[in-house]
Amino acid sequence: MQLNGVRRTTVVVTALGTLLTTLSALSGCGSAGDGGVRPAGARGAPGRSAHRPATVDPTRLPGVGDRLHRRIPAESGQVVAVYGRGKDSAEATVVLYTRHGSAWERTRSWPAHNGKKGWTADHHMGDNRSPVGVYTLSDAGGVLDDPGARLPYTQDASFAAPRTWAESHWHDFDYVIAIDYNRVKGTPPNNPARPEGERKGGGIWLHMDHGSGTSACVSLSRDAMEYLLRTLDPARHPVIVMGDRADLSA
Repeated sequence: MQLNGVRRTTVVVTALGTLLTTLSALSGCGSAGDGGVRPAGARGAPGRSAHRPATVDPTRLPGVGDRLHRRIPAESGQVVAVYGRGKDSAEATVVLYTRHGSAWERTRSWPAHNGKKGWTADHHMGDNRSPVGVYTLSDAGGVLDDPGARLPYTQDASFAAPRTWAESHWHDFDYVIAIDYNRVKGTPPNNPARPEGERKGGGIWLHMDHGSGTSACVSLSRDAMEYLLRTLDPARHPVIVMGDRADLSA
């Protein structure tokens, strides 16, 4: 009888060892071997659990450093933030933030495109890069009728893209919002005046997307443009903060 008991114990121990080996192998597939939770202080999450969110200051725009944050006017209650993927990338994400009291709240976001060659802190005509900075948003317009814009809106067929351009670009300027870079505020977006001279470029707008990079503008879907036109309010002094993520956070 005692011999049979030893055999039973051996079988149980062997089975248990096999089970533990199997579980160990499974935990090594795409995990840290600890159920996917790293202990506090583990590499990749210095001094805190990977599941504990970082402290966020609601009075600051995420990803925007002191240099540009100081340039946002104190009276601004709406910010369109353009987060470029990289210095030489044409892909971006646009986020609309609305201020309630002293706190900024994320309202909506959309995929977008910027200059086909990326971003620059010294934009000039023909460089195919979007300018990094903070700019007011004061005027809108386009080929199509006013969709209910709060900003002053100029509807005019003269906004139409030349038909010598690729067909994918023909609707780029159905809706536009002027970015106040080297332009006269309070005039239609297609006003050709360049206060800082032609070399500094101009005619930089938020406009409708054609699926790839732009000459220097920021492009979004029609739904996004309609939403911004109906939401951006002159009484809230909207501005755009734009650049690649590295420059924005500097």
